Amino acid sequence: MTPSMRRTRRTHRTLRVAGAGAAALLALTACSSSGSGSHSGSAGSGSSSSKPSGDVTVFAAASLKESFTTLGKEFEKQHPGAKVTLSFGGSDSLAAGITGGAPADVFASASPKTMKIVTDGGDNATAPVTFVRNQLEIATLPGNPDHVASLKDLTRSGLKVVLCDRTVPCGAAAQKALAAGGLKLTPVSYEQDVKAALNKVVLKEADAAVVYRTDVKAAGGKVQGVDFPESAEAVNDYPITLLKNSNNPGAAKAFIAFVRSDEGQKVLSEAGFRRP
Repeated sequence: MTPSMRRTRRTHRTLRVAGAGAAALLALTACSSSGSGSHSGSAGSGSSSSKPSGDVTVFAAASLKESFTTLGKEFEKQHPGAKVTLSFGGSDSLAAGITGGAPADVFASASPKTMKIVTDGGDNATAPVTFVRNQLEIATLPGNPDHVASLKDLTRSGLKVVLCDRTVPCGAAAQKALAAGGLKLTPVSYEQDVKAALNKVVLKEADAAVVYRTDVKAAGGKVQGVDFPESAEAVNDYPITLLKNSNNPGAAKAFIAFVRSDEGQKVLSEAGFRRP
């Protein structure tokens, strides 16, 4: 074999090795890209390209029960792979549960003060945003047999009035409204959330209760609402936040976005909430 022939064979061998190496590199790159895409599209990964799916646990103020139940069902309908689990109660109790380690993805509070319990540490939640507002109203028995026409009327002797506990947003708002009117009121009971206060009137265990307009509306003909001007001094902002220990941040963010969307705001407005 001549030197020229040996050089030609070495050149061909070198080209074959280089070609094989390039092919292997391309294959490795393709696998890496494919693996990355599969991860970002997994359920609850938080990727903006993934569709919301999996379980989303929402802790929400009692006054949001009807509207959030509707929103949860609609969210599930629009995202067949998602399941929304709702837990309602007094905002302070929910906040205490979250700081105590209760598993949840989203927290919707009836006041910034109770939201602050969760956000103060900095480890429990992302920055909250106000999504609706709510205003107080007096709930009386149907037909308003005691002729309650003002907040001052609730101070009449013999009238059985129920308030929310001072530690929950509806109770704090009621105290603020009473202070604005220069009034003092001793209720027959303080209730742990707004639904419990309203229920006292529904069951005819009380003559009146200071609750939210949304709760009076949700009760339908079971109670009658009475507006009072002092309520304008005690409007509650409702903040919502993604909890940092969420097991499904992608779907949780999508639920919050849905609540704040035009469609979500329509449901909330129909329930009697005000836009922020």
